Amino acid sequence: MNLFVCEDPDDQTEGWPAKGGGSMIAPPLFIGRGITKVYASGEVEVRALDGVDLDLYPGELIVLLGASGSGKSTLLNNLGGLDVPTSGTLTYRGRDLTHADEEALTTFRRDSVGFVFQFYNLIPSLTARENVALITEIAPDPMAPEDALRLVDLGDRMDHFPSQMSGGQQQRVAIARAIAKRPEVLLCDEPTGALDVNTGITVLEAIEKVNRDLQTLTVLITHNAVLAEMADRVIHLSDGKISHIARNEQRRPVRSLHW
Repeated sequence: MNLFVCEDPDDQTEGWPAKGGGSMIAPPLFIGRGITKVYASGEVEVRALDGVDLDLYPGELIVLLGASGSGKSTLLNNLGGLDVPTSGTLTYRGRDLTHADEEALTTFRRDSVGFVFQFYNLIPSLTARENVALITEIAPDPMAPEDALRLVDLGDRMDHFPSQMSGGQQQRVAIARAIAKRPEVLLCDEPTGALDVNTGITVLEAIEKVNRDLQTLTVLITHNAVLAEMADRVIHLSDGKISHIARNEQRRPVRSLHW
């Protein structure tokens, strides 16, 4: 039986033991304290994040749950260096991301973070192998494009163009492209949002495998509460705040979830 242990979001005890796939022995990769993001909309200020505290550890698989407008994508963008907090602090391996300039953020994104979005953003005129090679050519220590594609079970589709692949296969190419540079962090924003259930399961299994085999900290945004059980921890957001954090005593394989 898969149990949730609800945690106080303010209780970020360093080094608590993982019950799933993540390793909590190492220090956190990310430490966030009081993360706030405010956007101006005319004369109105919108607080997309409102005092978020969190620690994220190497090898964890994190699911972010919450309604539209709860702050999930804003939090993901801050973790990935696509945006920075208005106030509070966010560090990655002790490096301050809150006040980093664009050059430092670009280096952080290029070397440490892989992104997977709802839409695949593949270049139609390039094969799967060539789409992945775009990243490996600029990464400091990449894996071979072929190895990245095999990791997501596309060894037999390397020389196919996007138009010759299903939506799920294209999304797995996008995952291969994201992880080919061996990132410590993989950020996934509704990666199955454009897919049917069966195809989505295949994509989630690829994400699960990458997390397990590469020990990449993986953060997955979803509206689908079913996916909570595949995670080490589930972070629930509401109105820009963490409402609570649940830790699974044991992660469940994606295919065993009740869809």
